[in-house]
Amino acid sequence: MISIRSRVFDVLGACASGLCLIHCIATPFLFVAQTGLHKYMSDHKAAPVWWVYIDILALVISLIAIYFSAKSATDIWFKVLLYASWLLLAFIILNEKLELLKIAEFMIYFPSIALVTLHLLNLKKHF
Repeated sequence: MISIRSRVFDVLGACASGLCLIHCIATPFLFVAQTGLHKYMSDHKAAPVWWVYIDILALVISLIAIYFSAKSATDIWFKVLLYASWLLLAFIILNEKLELLKIAEFMIYFPSIALVTLHLLNLKKHF
């Protein structure tokens, strides 16, 4: 029997990954909007610090959720997929911050969608 706590972590993981995905989709639009407003505003600033680092917070929350979801999962392949998706997401986010490799921006969508899907599948499996 799966515990309620494990279900909570699947929901938390799906939400954190989903919010990360929304953040990644919204960022380009916000920068375009900010550029458009620049000609009307004299004080031009970059994106707020909290917006720039919200993906790191989502990454930490999703790792916690993955840890507890993987503990409740019975299939080893499921655990591997959870951690592999998180590692790919972490690599892309850290690469974006450190600018180590040239990676297309849309690549971040794949591990985010994979994490949302895996958490929802784990949640569905235990209901």
